[in-house]
Amino acid sequence: MLNDNLQTFVVGIIMAAGVSLSACNGSESEVVKDTAVETVTEQTSTAEVQAKSDSDMDGATVEGVPVKYDLASWPNDAVEAVDINELDGIVSTFGKVVSKDESSLDYASNPATKYRFMQNDKPYLDVIDSQKYLEFGWYYANPTDSDSEKELSQKHAKKVYQMSRQLMGDEGGKVLNRMLNGQIIKNETVGGQKIELAKCEFYSCMLVLNKSAASPAGTDIS
Repeated sequence: MLNDNLQTFVVGIIMAAGVSLSACNGSESEVVKDTAVETVTEQTSTAEVQAKSDSDMDGATVEGVPVKYDLASWPNDAVEAVDINELDGIVSTFGKVVSKDESSLDYASNPATKYRFMQNDKPYLDVIDSQKYLEFGWYYANPTDSDSEKELSQKHAKKVYQMSRQLMGDEGGKVLNRMLNGQIIKNETVGGQKIELAKCEFYSCMLVLNKSAASPAGTDIS
């Protein structure tokens, strides 16, 4: 009788433990389920906030107007040729020098002098001169920029367009057209000048000429 009672007691304990374990597992499943629901809800809310930030009050997506570079309307008259080593003449074409940094670097990290033609809080326009390279750099406006920033970006491009024609002839003007239309130019000789790199992307345009590979300039280019 004692053994029977003991056996019944042990069986009862095992069954109770099984019920408790099942209950615990059920609680854990509920916790995992609730956590997954919370995660999905949080992600959905974040996506909704982001979508609202990208839209105006009427629900329409906010998009800027791209800058239009109408090169066909830019001056195409005959220009006086400029030698790539005539730095004074090149710099004067861009206007008044606002600052001069003789401890700057060119695009290949060689010692260089940077001539800046805009205040630091304005879309930049620079001429960078080193022993090997002559570099023109300017701010490349994006669609969401202000009208004044876009206007200055266009003016900068026009100045580089003029200088490119003075250095490379009409083909130099075509180089600007290619750059402003998203082309990247590398190691290409145009109008007697070796273009090391030319591109417009990520708020920046740069035209880098290899001075050591340049041909002498003529008197006039038409």
